[in-house]
Amino acid sequence: MNNWKLETIAVQSGYTPENGGARVVPITQSTTYKYNDAQSVADLFDLKREGFFYTRLANPTVACFEGKIAALEGGVAAVATSSGQNANLLSIMNIARCGDHVVALSSLYGGTISLFTNTMKKMGIEFTFVRPEATTEAIEAAIRPNTKAIFGEVLANPELVVLDIERMADIAHRHGLPLIVDNTFPTPYLCRPFQFGADIVTHSTTKYLDGHATSVGGVIVEKGGFNWSNGKFPELCTPDISYHGLVYTENFAACPYSAKMRAQWIRDLGTPQMPFNAFLTMLGCETLHLRMERHSENAQKLAEFLLAHPKVSWVKYPGLPGDSQHEMAKKYLKGCSGVLSFGVKGGKAAGEIVMDNLKLAAIAVHVADVRTCVLHPASMTHRQLSEEELIAAGVSADLIRVSVGIENIDDIKADFEQALALV
Repeated sequence: MNNWKLETIAVQSGYTPENGGARVVPITQSTTYKYNDAQSVADLFDLKREGFFYTRLANPTVACFEGKIAALEGGVAAVATSSGQNANLLSIMNIARCGDHVVALSSLYGGTISLFTNTMKKMGIEFTFVRPEATTEAIEAAIRPNTKAIFGEVLANPELVVLDIERMADIAHRHGLPLIVDNTFPTPYLCRPFQFGADIVTHSTTKYLDGHATSVGGVIVEKGGFNWSNGKFPELCTPDISYHGLVYTENFAACPYSAKMRAQWIRDLGTPQMPFNAFLTMLGCETLHLRMERHSENAQKLAEFLLAHPKVSWVKYPGLPGDSQHEMAKKYLKGCSGVLSFGVKGGKAAGEIVMDNLKLAAIAVHVADVRTCVLHPASMTHRQLSEEELIAAGVSADLIRVSVGIENIDDIKADFEQALALV
């Protein structure tokens, strides 16, 4: 398995059938598990052995899914969660508490910005937002003594800024901080952030990993090897009284961050991924490489079509040679994924005419599945943001986000052509 290519990992990893066992990973739809002696269960509660005793903490089907994602990303462990929002929330809460601080990129998805600036602010965790193109000096100036991490998206939604992962990792590591990145849009098939220095990767598995808009979920992946004992993260390297003095960096030296995540946050907040959702997402992962190639190919062709259209004022897609992110995309991505944005001449009103008259592409509050869909972020996904926050996130009033599916590209282009003709 160590020599397998990503395509093979996507299909084969996470589950190995026993002799005569089910060829496809079974759905273990059970809350509890039977044991023949009390000590076995006691050892599970004390984290002295691996196994399952309650699905709120761990489940065989979910464990197989976690193994597949860890293998795809090249990490040492993964923890599946109830949603992508929950994954981003817990990725921070696992190492920050009331009174702590995080530096984040302002190009983040609007829901993530709202999570950080509203909900987590009420928890006492403060965020400072910096532009992805800010100078190294400006980013370092935002770091405080109580800063616990730098957080960014590999490919920002919907601004489509490609994160300079190596630069951000260098900055974070100089200050003893982990770099946490959301890799939802590229997926591990188009980018493996750990190879460029990231320490923690999150995903909304609801998007491309599932790929069919059937199951909500999230996942947090740990690279391994980060020095959690550098004095900034005492909860990882001092005794946990809720587990009789267990120390995560000692008892789980290979994956202390993930062990703490499951033992504390998944246990106490009760936000695991459900077995059936994990099963569906594992099925999606088996075709990830095929879908991401087609998504990227279709998006590239649609971007080129729109760029040449007389009624389109601008197009944003990193795969376009003239795009501001094109060089960064060539460095970090082997495909620019399936999301693009554009504006129609005539502004928001003209854009609404186009959206209302699309036949193949649906207006949907979703992104990253096999069906083409469109959305107006300023009035939908990012509507909770202020005008200043919208500008910082790169969301203009006329921006239409397109999630390009895997249908025939000629049919997709024809749909946009007929809708633009009505403007």
